[in-house]
Amino acid sequence: MMGSGELTATMVEVHKELLAGTGGSPRAVFLDTPAGFQLNVDQLSEKAVEYFGTRVQQTMSVASFKSAETATPYEAEQAFHSLRQADYVLIGPGSPSYAVRQWRQTPIPDILAKRVEAGGCLVAASAAALTVGRFTLPVYEVYKVGAELHWLEGMDLLARFGLDLVVIPHWNNAEGGNHDTRFCYMGEPRFRKLESLLPEGSSVLGLDEHTACLIDFEKEEAVIRGIGRVTLRRNGAERSFARGERFPVDVLRGGNVGEGWRREAPAAIGAEATTETEEGSFWDEIHRIEDAFQRGLEAGEPRDATCALLELDRAIWEAQQALESGEFVSQAREILREMVVSIGVRLASSAADPVDRLAPLVEELLALRESFRQNKQWQDADAIRDSLERASIAIEDTKAGPKWHLKGPGSETK
Repeated sequence: MMGSGELTATMVEVHKELLAGTGGSPRAVFLDTPAGFQLNVDQLSEKAVEYFGTRVQQTMSVASFKSAETATPYEAEQAFHSLRQADYVLIGPGSPSYAVRQWRQTPIPDILAKRVEAGGCLVAASAAALTVGRFTLPVYEVYKVGAELHWLEGMDLLARFGLDLVVIPHWNNAEGGNHDTRFCYMGEPRFRKLESLLPEGSSVLGLDEHTACLIDFEKEEAVIRGIGRVTLRRNGAERSFARGERFPVDVLRGGNVGEGWRREAPAAIGAEATTETEEGSFWDEIHRIEDAFQRGLEAGEPRDATCALLELDRAIWEAQQALESGEFVSQAREILREMVVSIGVRLASSAADPVDRLAPLVEELLALRESFRQNKQWQDADAIRDSLERASIAIEDTKAGPKWHLKGPGSETK
């Protein structure tokens, strides 16, 4: 289960670790249902496939089940078959309530549970992480639409393995800036009320962003990966687990977690957990820089993209000097890393040798120049040579014909 960042640099090694645990040549599948209602659902699937192919070095296919209402029987069976054959299933962004609604009358929850029981791996990230427990938080309905606080029945896949949990990703979210968006955008006052609506004895598992809780049911062990923490809350107390920490799965089933429990301080209902600070301006600045970088990259303007990288580095340094939240700085660093990787991917996709890129054009111009020379059109021939010289392309006339090279160190003659 991942709190967020399932397709970012922080989770590459996590995916590799999980894939290695499946053994052999795993078949990886991306299930698109949570974002099935979005117009860009196919682009999200393509992004997942590209990410796994280029970053994780693993081929991935798509099990497309966008809607239970619109999928034809053939399309549905295709998706079910892909999932039944998968060794590794990734489900990610979108709407948890939409996903649960689409899956409820299908074999998908049972298929996913059986794949895990058979030794496969299920990665439920972001919105999908909200669906695997006993109850699902309707994030959009509460946060965006203003619906009354309530829970929906989840897929409860974890119950198949003896876990009575409610899973909450984006536990440490800070996008709100000057208002509290922790606990998956709910904020502390609302989330306290939501917890009070859960049946007695239910536990909440909170996943920080860019953080994963890996549960190995064969070894009966859990381990924390990523950059944040995982928090277990039960009966008014909580215990957090740091990156790299291991503990028995029985802890999540209600067993003794040992030392480290602490009683939660009662929150004043209706009071925001954060005060009016400069957090909002910090994230406004980070997102502005991020947008400028993307515009430069998409427009093929290396200067603009590079300036954005330098500006983000400066913003992070200034935030550290101003004692900005460590979580904020960490998330901003992750954005910086993603920007660097994006430039690397863009460079890798372009021709590496400028000589190879220029060769077709230069060869055509030299052929035209040679034609002018043969016709004794010396002025026209010299004009082509001068134009190439101004473009830092040197021409050398030899008995075997003209040769050319780029001016500068390490240039290659053709």
